[in-house]
Amino acid sequence: MPGTHLLQKIRELGYAGSANLLVRYLNQGSADGDHPVTTARRATRLLLTHPDSLRPKDTTPLETIAASSPEMTALTDLVRNFAALLKPAKGNDVRLTEWIMSARAAGLPYLRSFTNGLEIDRPAVNAGLSLPFHNG
Repeated sequence: MPGTHLLQKIRELGYAGSANLLVRYLNQGSADGDHPVTTARRATRLLLTHPDSLRPKDTTPLETIAASSPEMTALTDLVRNFAALLKPAKGNDVRLTEWIMSARAAGLPYLRSFTNGLEIDRPAVNAGLSLPFHNG
């Protein structure tokens, strides 16, 4: 159905929004109720939320995101493993080196610059990992 015709029909039913809002709604796929739209922001939030803090309704979308491609599966694992390093523990400096090697081996270009930054700041990172409390 043409958008102008749809707009006319839903205005007859009480829709008070603009034509632009309707077009944006339709273009993002929200009208397709079978599958929710997952934005990059939501995917990031789900990946960065501690698994114990996820709401039950978020576990399925996270599993779907993680399984959507080999790259997303690798990224999910790397994010979780890196998060574990944020809890101070003896041996984290060695685990960080192992994590950097795993991240580089995964071939995810956006993690390359992150691992390079970790290496540049290695003295500060190692000092922080050995403190009883740090801000990660």
